[in-house]
Amino acid sequence: MFFSNVKEIDAQELAQWAGDESKQFRIIDVREPREIAQGSIPGAEPMPMSVLGSRLHEIDKEEQVVFICRSGARSGQVCAYLAQNGFENVYNLRGGVIGWAQHGFGFVAVA
Repeated sequence: MFFSNVKEIDAQELAQWAGDESKQFRIIDVREPREIAQGSIPGAEPMPMSVLGSRLHEIDKEEQVVFICRSGARSGQVCAYLAQNGFENVYNLRGGVIGWAQHGFGFVAVA
């Protein structure tokens, strides 16, 4: 899925970022709790798309944030919305957690 004003990162790039201790960024999982309960990317914070609007104050416009969902569609929508609202350092995980799994990267249980 392609959104013209959205920066994207793929699973391999995200894994490289995660392995670079000097790289400062957050991963936010915008899937619903029942989806997140099945597992998420290590280090991802749950913030379902349905509540994101009321939690925008929790995201600093200066920090780099990678948004993830199942396929990259919802997180792409979130990134497009944030880009329209002045966020410049937001990235969509291309292919979402499906792409992450296809590259052989693991998941963690989320309580």
